[in-house]
Amino acid sequence: MSRLLEINNLSVNYGGIQALKNINLVVSTGEVVTLIGANGAGKSTTLKAISRLVNIKNGEIIYEGRNINRRQPHEVVKLGIAHSPEGRRILARQTVLDNLELGAYIHNDKAEIKADIKHQFEIFPRLAERRQQLAGTLSGGEQQMLAIARALMSRPKLLLLDEPSLGLAPAIVREIFTIIQNLRSTGVTILLVEQNANLALENADRGYVLEAGCITLSGKAADLLKDEQVKKAYLG
Repeated sequence: MSRLLEINNLSVNYGGIQALKNINLVVSTGEVVTLIGANGAGKSTTLKAISRLVNIKNGEIIYEGRNINRRQPHEVVKLGIAHSPEGRRILARQTVLDNLELGAYIHNDKAEIKADIKHQFEIFPRLAERRQQLAGTLSGGEQQMLAIARALMSRPKLLLLDEPSLGLAPAIVREIFTIIQNLRSTGVTILLVEQNANLALENADRGYVLEAGCITLSGKAADLLKDEQVKKAYLG
């Protein structure tokens, strides 16, 4: 598999606090790669750095062989990276349909956008039923589905998923992760941040463990599930 994303010696500061300390990771085309770790370890910051939502102190982010350190967030989306953020960040006072249309802002072909919306409704039939409903009135699970669908409207090669199971009932979590696996089968590469380490590793090819801004362990997801250090710290 070819390397789609490569992060080399990446550091990010928030004021006087170093959130990421010279981290290195690779995501190859077609993979699901997960970042696990405690709250405040730097997982969301890593995704924000890739999306160019936070400034980089040093290091480089390489996407499809090109350095994207100096790219603006909207340029990163045009390159093929979409970000479904923690907390969903949907537009609560807009309809489901409005949110999806806004997710396609980098595209101009109305027929293609219409086809993409139809495709998202096939993936997320519950959203089709609620297309004219205000997004803020959806359930938590439906809002998460909308956040993912909105990100997919840009037709990404790489999908950054931040805490997709957060605050959701177990049945809805299973549904969300079934959708993630289905997306992978269609060729979407996924970098997943997930507090539920068991669930993340069960659904990933490889994983990285972040502790206090540093990557302390990495490997095949199946191996990390068996690792005594990971079991003790994250798997309960």
